[in-house]
Amino acid sequence: MGKFFSFVGLALVLALALLLAVVAGDYGPWYFAWLVGTVMIVLIAGCGAVLFDSQQKDGNGEI
Repeated sequence: MGKFFSFVGLALVLALALLLAVVAGDYGPWYFAWLVGTVMIVLIAGCGAVLFDSQQKDGNGEI
């Protein structure tokens, strides 16, 4: 049953991606780059916050 839900979930992601590609038209690559860039900067900022917090807990940070 888990494989069925996985298949349905991936099918929904594919349908959403196709819908976005049709709606975006010629601006698709720009929107894709913007989306990937936004996700990457959020992930990098989150990783930096985790590293900063772990350094503070270890006593290695000098602030």
